[in-house]
Amino acid sequence: MSRHNLELRHGQHLTLTPALQQSIRLLQLSTLEFELEIANALTENPLLEQEVEEVDSHTESEHSVIESRTSDIEQDAPDKKTESFDAQNPDSGIDHEVSGDDFQNDHQEFTADLRRATPEDDFDDREEPARQSSLHEYLFEQLGTTRATPRDAALIELLIEELNEDGFLASSLEEIAGWMNPELGLEADDFKAALRLLQSFDPPGVGARDLAECLDLQLQFADPMRYPETKDPALLKVARALCLHHLNLLATGNMNRVREAIGCDNEMLRRAHALVMRLNPRPGSAWSKPAADFAVPDVLVRKVRHGWEAVLNEAIVPRLRINTMYAEALGRSRSGSHAALHAQLQDARWMIRNVAQRFDTILRVAQAIVKHQQLFFSKGWEAIRPLTLKDIAVELDLHESTISRATTQKFMLTPFGTLEMKRFFSTGLSSERGEATSTTAVQKRIESLIGSEDRTRPLSDSQLVTLLEKEGITIARRTVAKYRDLMRIPTAPLRKSQSGAA
Repeated sequence: MSRHNLELRHGQHLTLTPALQQSIRLLQLSTLEFELEIANALTENPLLEQEVEEVDSHTESEHSVIESRTSDIEQDAPDKKTESFDAQNPDSGIDHEVSGDDFQNDHQEFTADLRRATPEDDFDDREEPARQSSLHEYLFEQLGTTRATPRDAALIELLIEELNEDGFLASSLEEIAGWMNPELGLEADDFKAALRLLQSFDPPGVGARDLAECLDLQLQFADPMRYPETKDPALLKVARALCLHHLNLLATGNMNRVREAIGCDNEMLRRAHALVMRLNPRPGSAWSKPAADFAVPDVLVRKVRHGWEAVLNEAIVPRLRINTMYAEALGRSRSGSHAALHAQLQDARWMIRNVAQRFDTILRVAQAIVKHQQLFFSKGWEAIRPLTLKDIAVELDLHESTISRATTQKFMLTPFGTLEMKRFFSTGLSSERGEATSTTAVQKRIESLIGSEDRTRPLSDSQLVTLLEKEGITIARRTVAKYRDLMRIPTAPLRKSQSGAA
């Protein structure tokens, strides 16, 4: 029979305080996520506020705005009732401010019946979104000009809603028919005529169920002015055969087998292949561009007399402070009263300190990266040096996880574009001179060699190894193949076939 007893043991463990947890969370956020976090904090905490400067955009430049912010802090800090805190210098003081289109009625009724047959979606109660230029809207406009019956128009509308951003039908006709109300008696065959009409819409290839059908539709509805080759029936026949039956074989680059499978001569195959290569595998791509495909830089890199240096992007640094009125009222209140407000005051102070620490850490890491990668900012990717998270962590006396958080989804404006800071880290390969060469630089060199090759005689992986060895870079053929695959560069035979060479 077991005996129960009590023991008292001493031990130590690390506990993350709420302030430290907040600091870690703020550091790992992207710029957009950070702005949302600050906006939520300002909404929820009445003791935290943001100073907004009124600037005449017609008379002041960006440089003068930044200068005025600095001078305001330096000149007014002693007289302000709110204490200032410089985001770039956490030790300067404490603790409150941081710089920084309609169908007929019967068509509508039929559409409503179909939509109600789709479980989990209440289309009638859905609020209509703001009009935007999209593939779906473009197709709906074309549908409105057709003479389709209300029933067929409603079926086409359902198919349009099932298109993905590339213009492909995301679900099979059997699946779509299965979603319908059984009382309507709709089957997959009922959708075939509707799909055929949809596939005649612009852009050519829309409504396809796979890549082969997409390319074949573009050949069927090709504009003779844009694709004059389609006026040749024999050439068009070979091109359609390539799309419908031999795409996988074509992808191998073995043009002899493709020619034997189709039964044509080399010249006809070359012309048909060149025509297929001009087709668009993503007919909806022109409407699927993201609304915002840019990143806001956290750090700016500028040229100075002794090289390059990193500075914070002041435009994204919020200027936070404690609300003076609430702070004074709490100062006059009796101890223990307004406990909730006192807690919010502490939360506001934590937020201000942690925001400052976030930008200070990002800046320190960015400055260390720029220090190690001076040649990159002058010469580009082929001059980037090997650099690891551990190198920066040791130099700044920080943990590697902190460096990772400070560089993930944080961006740096450089002479070669806005880049994620994470891209400056890479391992090294040894060279004959005993120096380490960055794997990123080696990849860029491979890309450069392939970019300047003779398209009719592309470089094999073994030939790339030989060329790199002449430059003092020792690398295995399988490593070259791995880097080429990572950069999505096809093999030499496939590059030759894509160039139109027989």
